[in-house]
Amino acid sequence: MSIQTRRERERAERERLIVTAARELLESEGWDAVTTRRLAEEIEYSQPVLYSHFKNKGAIMAAVAMEGFAAMAAELREARTSASDPRQALAAVGTAYAAFAERRPALYDAMFTHPVDLPFASPQAPPALQQAFGELREALRPLARNDDLETLTETFWSALHGLLTLMRNGRLRHPDHRRRLALLLSRFSH
Repeated sequence: MSIQTRRERERAERERLIVTAARELLESEGWDAVTTRRLAEEIEYSQPVLYSHFKNKGAIMAAVAMEGFAAMAAELREARTSASDPRQALAAVGTAYAAFAERRPALYDAMFTHPVDLPFASPQAPPALQQAFGELREALRPLARNDDLETLTETFWSALHGLLTLMRNGRLRHPDHRRRLALLLSRFSH
């Protein structure tokens, strides 16, 4: 192995360590706990090392969000491909999306609520973001009929996100969450 290859591998490992530490702090203590000073302590490197990988806290948040999109895409793909028909696939994907948001609320917020410097709704969107959205789109594809599939997917995602956000923020009754989700899924699967 060349010195250059080893250095690249070590750099990638440090970057992974930073993102993992940031995600773990985010999920255990909230985004305010994720500071460069705290991350430097957690990973046992100096703050300048952090800045050699990420230009600021926003760039770290974007990296954490990308990790979230990859995890979400994998869960949605598993839900979609495990279903036996298109209606079940849509229900499984919608349920998996809601479960992800409920199980990992801080990560979900990093992905969809906090401002991040990522291009959404664009061909320039990073692959993991496109894959997560793509799983929603593929679940809707067989049910789309004559609808514009991209717009239908954006509407479905918006409705899911809205339900989850309003419920989590106490704007909707929590005990009725499952019924609202089932109603939304049934409307989109007809």
